[in-house]
Amino acid sequence: MLAAGYRRVALVGQSLAAVREVMIEGPSGLLATSSEIDRPVWQPSRHRLEWKNGAVAYAFSAEDPESLRGPQFDLAWCDEAGAWGKGEAVWDNLQLALRLGPCPLAMVTTTPRATALIRRLKTDPGTVETRTATAENAANLSPGFLGWMTAAYGGTAMGRQELEGHFIDDPEGALFLRSQIDALRVAAPPVMLDDCIVAVDPCISARPGADACGIILAGVKDGHGYVMGDASAPGLAPHVWAGRAAALAAAAGASCIVAEANQGGDMVAEMLRLTGTGVPVRLVTARLGKRGRAGPVAAMYAQGRVSHAGHFDMLEDQMCRFGTAEAAGSPDRVDALVWALWALMGEGQGPRVRVL
Repeated sequence: MLAAGYRRVALVGQSLAAVREVMIEGPSGLLATSSEIDRPVWQPSRHRLEWKNGAVAYAFSAEDPESLRGPQFDLAWCDEAGAWGKGEAVWDNLQLALRLGPCPLAMVTTTPRATALIRRLKTDPGTVETRTATAENAANLSPGFLGWMTAAYGGTAMGRQELEGHFIDDPEGALFLRSQIDALRVAAPPVMLDDCIVAVDPCISARPGADACGIILAGVKDGHGYVMGDASAPGLAPHVWAGRAAALAAAAGASCIVAEANQGGDMVAEMLRLTGTGVPVRLVTARLGKRGRAGPVAAMYAQGRVSHAGHFDMLEDQMCRFGTAEAAGSPDRVDALVWALWALMGEGQGPRVRVL
């Protein structure tokens, strides 16, 4: 493209570190793939690449959409746009900046995750779409990697997305729809909430490969729920997940910590007490199966009563697979989400709650 006359380029990645480590200095980055004769000079202090023919490229972080206001370009390379937390705001500002030359262009390289921006790009009549499967890049991958990935994910929705580059949206049977989550997403929750809590779905093992401990922060204002934090992680020892939950509750000013007691019972409460937290602990006991508990919460989303304050990729991916044939492992994050929203907004038959 630079040989065709393009001279001012925007390089937009998930973060400035991603632009540098992947797009510029990475094994497939601009420095490594340029010939010795045409290799640009990287100026880290200016976040800038400069070619001998006078072309320049500037690095931008998708975490800061406002940084794209002011500069102007005739070409842009956007990497992993499906993982941008502020995707549409970044894209809108970039379009305003692509105002030089006879035919300004933007190239997007990404796994096609079902986000609002990727949906928008796929339906744009000006988009030209190409798809490359992981197998076509086998020569550049570690031996055995492709076989392991195919064995683990072949034939699944995740495999079709990650290995074959297909756009997978709202699979059949899903209780939670990504389109609904995206439609109600907000940048931040209200300043003054009526209540907020941390919900915990404890894990029973810290061994490698074990299920994650679900730890979700949620709040409510005027009957509308807000998902505000996800501190979930796999392989956490009891004192570690308890500390995480207590720290999140203290930082958010939560009124209580709600923890599932079906596995661990009083041990769960004792681990939370040992953190020294002054936040009350409430144990909840499930009376329904996971899908039965999640159904009323999914209805809250369908009714437009829950917003995500920010992006929670791992939680949202798990939500949108929950209830489908592609679901795998324990829905730990979803379980914690369900307990949180039940405790804040549940009506009618809910979980049995024991206050400690």
